[in-house]
Amino acid sequence: MLPMSCYLVLGALIFGVGVLGVLIRRNVLVIFMSIELMLSAVNLTFVTLSRYLETLHGQVCVFFVMTVSAAEVAVGLAIIMMLFRNLGTTNIDEVRLMKE
Repeated sequence: MLPMSCYLVLGALIFGVGVLGVLIRRNVLVIFMSIELMLSAVNLTFVTLSRYLETLHGQVCVFFVMTVSAAEVAVGLAIIMMLFRNLGTTNIDEVRLMKE
């Protein structure tokens, strides 16, 4: 079995990739996927710490995070589809221009 630090480092790397995706990319879909990647990294950290501490608290938190994430996906994809239908693009810079 791998030590706990390997899982925590993996979670930190995945979270870092998600943060870079949010900060660098301009496409709403890529930003949305990056946010989901960050949520998955946090879930990995919760499960790792739950296993290390031998409690179920982290796994219960993961269950709730996954539930909220599923609702976020449903609402977020509906918003993205409406943006694309109305504006013809998913570029976040052009969406900002429409707000002014």
